[in-house]
Amino acid sequence: MTKYFIFIPNLLSIIRIALVYPILNNIFLGNYQISILFFIIASITDALDGFLARTMNWQTRLGTILDPVADKLLLSGTIFIFWLNELIPFYIFIIFISRDIAILLGAAIQMSLIDTETPLPNFLGKLTTGLQIAYISIIFIKEIINFDISTYLLDVFIIIVTLLSLIVYAYNWLKDLRIYHNE
Repeated sequence: MTKYFIFIPNLLSIIRIALVYPILNNIFLGNYQISILFFIIASITDALDGFLARTMNWQTRLGTILDPVADKLLLSGTIFIFWLNELIPFYIFIIFISRDIAILLGAAIQMSLIDTETPLPNFLGKLTTGLQIAYISIIFIKEIINFDISTYLLDVFIIIVTLLSLIVYAYNWLKDLRIYHNE
């Protein structure tokens, strides 16, 4: 019976991908209230698809690709439009995008050289994604309530976590490559 529901996590990832354009368009137009609602829905689909895939054993090969792609589109796209609208500094945009590009390239290299499976995210990677979602939510709220406060300390915190996550991913890739080449 549960085999008929195995598509649900993939459907949730597709919904998240479909929500990217309305989120980004509304941010660009300054409709932050509408955009944050879509962003919250997208964030819930992210948590829900992972939960269902793991707990119900509804994991698919397509899902291992769709989920991270949906995450990267949502977070990178949102950060990009925030930067275009001058809501975040350029260095935040560069660090977020650089981490995402590095993770995609690292995963592609790992999949082509070592495994045929999609690499699993580590705890720090998941924590970083959660903190990036929280960071984006704070920027939304700041704009919605028109709260003029410096986010410098928050920016520094998210930069440190994001860079630390990238370092851990890079370390693991190098370790895996060394193990692969020594076998």
